[in-house]
Amino acid sequence: MTRTVVVAAHPDDEILWLSSAVEKADPVVLCFGAPHGKPEKVQARANAVAALKLPRLVNLAIPESGSRLHVDWQNPILTKTGIAITEPEAQIRYDTNFTTLIEKLRPILTGAADVYTHNPWGEYGHPEHIQLHRAVVELQKELSFTIWFSNYMAPLNRPLIRSLHLTPLWAKKSVAVPDVRVARRLRAIYLRHRVWTWSLFHRWPAVETLYAQPPGRREGWHSLVGETLVDVTKLRWWRGTQAARWVV
Repeated sequence: MTRTVVVAAHPDDEILWLSSAVEKADPVVLCFGAPHGKPEKVQARANAVAALKLPRLVNLAIPESGSRLHVDWQNPILTKTGIAITEPEAQIRYDTNFTTLIEKLRPILTGAADVYTHNPWGEYGHPEHIQLHRAVVELQKELSFTIWFSNYMAPLNRPLIRSLHLTPLWAKKSVAVPDVRVARRLRAIYLRHRVWTWSLFHRWPAVETLYAQPPGRREGWHSLVGETLVDVTKLRWWRGTQAARWVV
């Protein structure tokens, strides 16, 4: 029997970017817990995750690195642990978290056939999303699962996407329908506990594209050239997805 795992950085990422895979996941893994510099949110986030009552949920609760606002998006540099962080102390915490992610995810991902996680540019440009993608890629070398990621993006990280657009990033793709029923049910829990981190006006698109990175060599893989990405900053305003599309 094949096993599918969803690995999301923060609570609510699983329904924002990976909702189409949540129902079939065994387990859903949430990696980061305590928000950096917001002690008042630590217990609230823990309570929200406990209230999700997903039948197969692993909450690693790794403290955040506080790197969110410390990236030079005009000159983004990918590194072994994710992306270069401009604040030295945040960089140390960020690098430490990469090692922790590898250690904690290894036993969970052992035996998995498909792992759904963040895309290489971190959806809207979150350095911990990028870090988690790179940690999963590192573990793929040992464990030989297929990685899946979505086509969400934002104007902030266009420089990074442009720097990647000629790189072979995917072997096959699939159109998926976001599970809005599950997403809204879990969003209500996050809102009730006041730990929802995204727009109150967010609308899930009618469809999303999922890209596969199988293990092994990258011969025959495709780049992002000509691919359509969904601008998440526009989903909150438009009922359709046409205005939210960006062709690489």
